[in-house]
Amino acid sequence: MISQLTPRNFVVGALLAILILLPLYVAISGNNFAITLFTRIVILAMAATTLNLIMGYGGMVSFGHAAYLGIGGYAIGMLAKEGIYSGFLQWPIALIVSALFALAVGALSLRTRGVYFIMITLAFAQMVYYVTVGLARYGGDDGLTIYRRSDFAGLVNLSNKTVFYYICLVLLFATIYLVWRLVNSRFGMVIQGARSNDRRMRAIGFPTYRYRLSCFVIAGTICGLSGALLANFTDFVSPAMMHWTRSGDLIVMVVLGGMGSLFGPVIGAVALLALEEALPILISLLAFPVLGSEAGRAGEYWQIILGPLLLLVVLYARGGIDGMLASLRRG
Repeated sequence: MISQLTPRNFVVGALLAILILLPLYVAISGNNFAITLFTRIVILAMAATTLNLIMGYGGMVSFGHAAYLGIGGYAIGMLAKEGIYSGFLQWPIALIVSALFALAVGALSLRTRGVYFIMITLAFAQMVYYVTVGLARYGGDDGLTIYRRSDFAGLVNLSNKTVFYYICLVLLFATIYLVWRLVNSRFGMVIQGARSNDRRMRAIGFPTYRYRLSCFVIAGTICGLSGALLANFTDFVSPAMMHWTRSGDLIVMVVLGGMGSLFGPVIGAVALLALEEALPILISLLAFPVLGSEAGRAGEYWQIILGPLLLLVVLYARGGIDGMLASLRRG
């Protein structure tokens, strides 16, 4: 039992406890911003977990993964615009459309390798981005406001922040469990084997293309569900949801937390989004003795600090934060 109490397990356990007990803290303190921030963290952690499935375990570096966030979100927004609010229709449609798009992208991109694969996924994502920019009926570049959240016949109230948070958290845990089961199955062994040596896996009789395509579709479908959650959370969708910079954010979360690690994307999402909130405040406080009333402007340049921090993690923490915690045990 003691051997299981490693720094990594301790951090993961503490993080899970915080995520589960957060609404209790909000109820006691009245700090509603915390549940808003962590709902966003949980949703993006779910999307990052799906990216980790194909990138961390499968070696498929997709620079267009945020497209599925946008597709899932727009499925909710467009149906709501047309007066269809039933979650029993909205969410399955979001999943189906995301799966079909992932199937089309994967069928083409998985025939290539390396930078060609990256550029094809990026090209498809940008194509969808510009299509949504041109949808004048659904807001175009300005986006689309969703005036009513998905309705599940009164079974759950998505307008309740606590209920919605726990729905997102349960879906995140379900996604992590699914990834764990996939990775430790025969399917997952083939995916990881193809990442290491695709030619050898094919030589011993595994149809790696079909395995990798199935993995790609699974990841895209669940990421589309993340988009549906994000649309209900923000009550708004816009082309910015699927811009290549959002895909970059998801990659940073995976790399920062630890590629090929089950809880790495969750750690990375918490770390990145917490830094985005904390750095402007910290920089302003540190700059106040020098700049006085102008210190608030210094906080606007928080990315100048975040960039080098991420670079240090990539250079000196192999396997991201998760790998760094694992090395503490070995040390």
